[in-house]
Amino acid sequence: MNFLRGVMGGQSAGPQHTEAETIQKLCDRVASSTLLDDRRNAVRALKSLSKKYRLEVGIQAMEHLIHVLQTDRSDSEIIGYALDTLFNIISNDEEDEVEENSTRQSEDLGSQFTEIFIKQQENVTLLLSLLEDFDFHVRWPGVKLLTSLLKHLGPQVQQIILVSPMGVSRLMDLLADSREVIRNDGVLLLQALTRSNGAIQKIVAFENAFERLLDIITEEGNSDGGIVVEDCLILLQNLLKNNNSNQNFFKEGSYIQRMKPWFEVGDENSGWSAQKVTNLHLMLQLIRVLVSPTNPPGATSSCQKAMFQCGLLQQLCTILMATGIPADILTETINTVSEVIRGCQVNQDYFASVNAPSNPPRPAIVVLLMSMVNERQPFVLRCAVLYCFQCFLYKNQKGQGEIVSTLLPSTIDATGNSVSAGQLLCGGLFSTDSLSNWCAAVALAHALQENATQKEQLLRVQLATSIGNPPVSLLQQCTNILSQGSKIQTRVGLLMLLCTWLSNCPIAVTHFLHNSANVPFLTGQIAENLGEEEQLVQGLCALLLGISIYFNDNSLENYMKEKLKQLIEKRIGKENFIEKLGFISKHELYSRASQKPQPNFPSPEYMIFDHEFTKLVKELEGVITKAIYKSSEEDKKEEEEKKTLEQHDSIVGHYKNMIREQDLQLEELKQQISTLKCQNEQLQTAVTQQVSQIQQHKDQYNLLKIQLGKDNQHQGSHNDGAQMNGIQPEEIGRLREEIEELKSNQELLRSQLAEKDSLIEKLKSSQTSPDTNEATASARDSENIAELKQELATLKSQLNSKSVEITKLQTEKQELLHKTEAFAQSVPVSGESEAAIAAKTTDVEGRLSALLQETKELKNEIKALSEERASIKEQLDSSNSTIVILQNEKNQLEVNIKDSKKEQDDLLVLLADQDQKILSLKDKLKGLGHPEEEEDELESIDQDDEDDEDEDDDKSQGDN
Repeated sequence: MNFLRGVMGGQSAGPQHTEAETIQKLCDRVASSTLLDDRRNAVRALKSLSKKYRLEVGIQAMEHLIHVLQTDRSDSEIIGYALDTLFNIISNDEEDEVEENSTRQSEDLGSQFTEIFIKQQENVTLLLSLLEDFDFHVRWPGVKLLTSLLKHLGPQVQQIILVSPMGVSRLMDLLADSREVIRNDGVLLLQALTRSNGAIQKIVAFENAFERLLDIITEEGNSDGGIVVEDCLILLQNLLKNNNSNQNFFKEGSYIQRMKPWFEVGDENSGWSAQKVTNLHLMLQLIRVLVSPTNPPGATSSCQKAMFQCGLLQQLCTILMATGIPADILTETINTVSEVIRGCQVNQDYFASVNAPSNPPRPAIVVLLMSMVNERQPFVLRCAVLYCFQCFLYKNQKGQGEIVSTLLPSTIDATGNSVSAGQLLCGGLFSTDSLSNWCAAVALAHALQENATQKEQLLRVQLATSIGNPPVSLLQQCTNILSQGSKIQTRVGLLMLLCTWLSNCPIAVTHFLHNSANVPFLTGQIAENLGEEEQLVQGLCALLLGISIYFNDNSLENYMKEKLKQLIEKRIGKENFIEKLGFISKHELYSRASQKPQPNFPSPEYMIFDHEFTKLVKELEGVITKAIYKSSEEDKKEEEEKKTLEQHDSIVGHYKNMIREQDLQLEELKQQISTLKCQNEQLQTAVTQQVSQIQQHKDQYNLLKIQLGKDNQHQGSHNDGAQMNGIQPEEIGRLREEIEELKSNQELLRSQLAEKDSLIEKLKSSQTSPDTNEATASARDSENIAELKQELATLKSQLNSKSVEITKLQTEKQELLHKTEAFAQSVPVSGESEAAIAAKTTDVEGRLSALLQETKELKNEIKALSEERASIKEQLDSSNSTIVILQNEKNQLEVNIKDSKKEQDDLLVLLADQDQKILSLKDKLKGLGHPEEEEDELESIDQDDEDDEDEDDDKSQGDN
């Protein structure tokens, strides 16, 4: 610490001797005292002295304070005092200093003490671990101390935190702290942590920082919130600026949609607080970070589309056209809208459709251009409008055509009721304000950028200069103003317009050279030796003349390429011409304009170059230099090569057009197919509906037909006494015959079932037959079972048919009941006498009672038949189960027969072997000389054995 002691010795007024001794004693107590209370009191005393005697406390007590953090973590109070003391030592927040050099010394001391603290990386890790303590007296001073360390030596502390396990994650927990003081200071800590460190920015973003910060902004009231909203917005800018990964994560997380409520400020005149202006300014800047032209084109385009889809662009345009908006907010809103629509066709088309709330409504573009050419408007606002117009036309050939069309004779409003964009640009181009001249020239040049069609169309524009004089072309009027020697800013703007207009447009070059005064004017300007202020104009004149040579199609005999080069060599000199051409890129404002598309100038005097024009200079400077030094033969070769390339390009373009047309045809066919599919589905749906309607109509028709038949039957019952309510007596007889037939069928089924039962009993008894008859019985059983199955199937079909007939009878009975009831309720026919009506009524009642009696009998008979049918079904089920059992027993018998056959085969084989052995034994006995008697005895023994076997077989057959 020698350097710190040197600083201490160099101070003009140091602490008194007693204070230095006190600090030393306190440090000794912290280091040597065994009681926690003594150490705590000593650290608290050091804290009270640390602000006034910052250097001495830092030199003597820092090591002891770090030791306290390591050893006394169980006591939150002493840890809080130690952290506060370290913060006072390292922080530069000194309110009591009155010396002039105090600020510089304070910054040096803070950096030096920070370097001492982080020299041991374990100290930073220790501090991170202390932040996990939820105690307010530990966490809050820890957050402030770490923030101060980051402010002094940010990159070094960032690296230590980055390599520390879970270092960044611990800090992210601060945003979730319920105590607003810690949460707000945590935001400030993360600001310092994420500054210029992409790795930490990614970690913080993936730790759900976007969600938490947007929640805080919403809780605080969006743009109406306090300084906390400002801090959150600054942190969001740190996370997103120049960080493509985080920008993509922000877009994919649908956080752009959550930005829309920020700009719901409306058309209010209630006043804007300074904090609200600051918040809204930062919110607009955050949008510009996402759609900055320096971002990758794909990322910018996706963010632009998302902003349009969620309505954010529409909200910004509402602010743009609202009244009562502060000037700086309006300017920043214009810049933001500019970058949201830049290069995005959908957004540009929407912006072109926006109208200002005026009477009559005017397009927003026209209103903005009116501000741009108005010299009474603020300079920054005019620059913002120019940038908005440039972004609207960037890669927007449709918009370029619309702007140029407002200048053409066929589209100019003759009544003069409305002002068009083209009229405003022409008015600015030829006004007395040089800044308006420059802005209008640059804006018009952007309407021609990379668009040969509009360059040719602009040649048709005619201007009326004065009454009685013929109109002149816009091209000629621009060269006339150049030759009149106007201000440098005006001439620079017109020359940039002409260079843009003539480049890549031989027809425009021909029109320019057709005026015989233009070439002498340019050569005269280039050849003169003028001051430094005029050198830029000379360089632009050289560029314009070079463009007239390079893009010359040699259609004018007096101004062919070769003649113009000879003219340059005679009057100017090739080397001098190239030197003057180089004045453009060597100008001090050229490099500044080439960096960013936005025209951002500190004052109008610096408004010289346009960004797109610097690109054109870089592109043409080299080719013009080569063209000046080329010979005529080389020009001819180049012309031939150009023609060849043009032919090749035309062929390629032709095929591209064919492919494009085919793609369009394919798209049309696909659309037709999809349309036909939709129509087919609709037709199928219609057919289905019609079929259902037809079925409904059929049902209704049948119902009406039945009702009509009932009505006819009802009328016939009064006229025909032999009929009763539409039912003939023959029908009742037929029903009785069917019932009798059903009964006979039932008896037949019962007899068949009895036969099957007897057959089953026989099958069961046949299972006990002898083994000798098993094969025959099994074959007979299988035939009987097959016949039984067939008869059962026949029986089931008969039962089903009888069930159908029974159901039909029940239905007819129900119809009979309904007709009877209808007849009972019918009204007698008018015109008959009361006596006749009474007689008929009595007759009908008698028939009705008889009919009801017969119906009741039929019902009983049907019920009896149903019961019998159920019992027959049960018997069939039992027969089926018996058949299954018999089938299983049959299978078992077949298995037993197979086993018996196998055993018999085995016995036969054994007997054959035994006979063979006996014969061999006989042969051996003969060979040994035994008498024949022994053989006879053996044969008699064998014969006895065979007789015994035969007796056994007879016994077994008798048993069976």
